[in-house]
Amino acid sequence: MRKLSAAFKEAIVQRITRNLLDIQLLRLIQAQPMWGYKIKKTAESKFGFKLRHGLLYPLLNTMEKESFVTSQKQSQGGRVRKIYSITRKGEEYVKAYNSVLEDQIHRRDLGQSDETLLR
Repeated sequence: MRKLSAAFKEAIVQRITRNLLDIQLLRLIQAQPMWGYKIKKTAESKFGFKLRHGLLYPLLNTMEKESFVTSQKQSQGGRVRKIYSITRKGEEYVKAYNSVLEDQIHRRDLGQSDETLLR
């Protein structure tokens, strides 16, 4: 039974990550500012799937355009890296995600309206 639960857990983590990749990347960057390749490698090890450059960098650019992250070029060991950091707006977005997720987890009856839940 534990193997089945672990397999389900892994499948759910991968599904959440693929469908909500922007939020998962924001969570990684929130924990520690990092450059694209490090984001890629960290996400792959934590979430268990390959993250292609063709998906990652356009998503980081979109998140930067939407002001969820900022980037700064840093020279490190003769290389110039673009280091991504989360913004206040990005932190608020992650906080809203966590709040919605927590609401969903604690709902006893998904058929209840929000008004019923507020009582």
